[in-house]
This record gives sequence, C-alpha cells and structure tokens, in this order.
Amino acid sequence: MNIESFLLCDAATDSNGKLNVLGAFDTLFAKETPVQHPYCCIALRLRFSKFEEGNHKVRINFTDEDGKSALPGIDGSLNIKIADNLFSSVVNLVFNLQRIKFDKFGEFSLSLSIDDKQIAQLPLYLRRIAKSA
Repeated sequence: MNIESFLLCDAATDSNGKLNVLGAFDTLFAKETPVQHPYCCIALRLRFSKFEEGNHKVRINFTDEDGKSALPGIDGSLNIKIADNLFSSVVNLVFNLQRIKFDKFGEFSLSLSIDDKQIAQLPLYLRRIAKSA
C-alpha cells in the first residue's frame, strides 16, 4: 500500500475517483483557549496493489503532545477489489471534522493506522496570535 496523500485541509471531496483538496494546513491560530475550529477535513488517497485485495481496518487517532487523546478516534474498514486488467487501485477517503475543540496551545498529532499498524503521522500546531504593537 502506498500513501499518495494524507492531508489536513479546509475542504475535500471525492469526485469520481478524483481527490479534490482545498487549503492544506498544519497550523491554526487563536487569541486564547479554549477555542473551537468550525470545520476541516482529513483527506486520504491510498493505492493498493493486487496482492493487497481484501478487507483492511483503518484508524485515525488525534492526540495532544502528551500522547493523550484529543478527539475520539475514527474507525472504518475498506474492502479492496482490483479489476483483473489492473495492477493497482486507488481509494480516496474524506473525513469531515466539525467543531474541534482545543483546550490548550501546542502540538497535536494525527496518526493513520491500517490493519493496526501506524503508517503515517501529521502534526497540527495550535499557536497563539501575536499581540499587535
């Protein structure tokens, strides 16, 4: 399996096999905490080879810098089937996140696991907006 894209973004859609992504980011800014980010997406594009056909478990965890869960995990499953005339197939996944609440500034982490094996990780930084002079 190959990760072609793993992004945190403002918006994403899967349109007939095309992964459309708007505004990929790794940092959010706020004046104070707690703060709630209204909407964002996790966009994934995974390519599977013929020998990887079958069921696969997918899990995304969101933790703070202390390794504590910052949001409930996202669990799902994929059933990969590849046409006889193809060597691989791609799967696009879009997870919409609404009203993510942050109680503190710092570094957070999104981790992607397939079949209980962590295969990718993204940072997300929540930074304080600098005060104007």
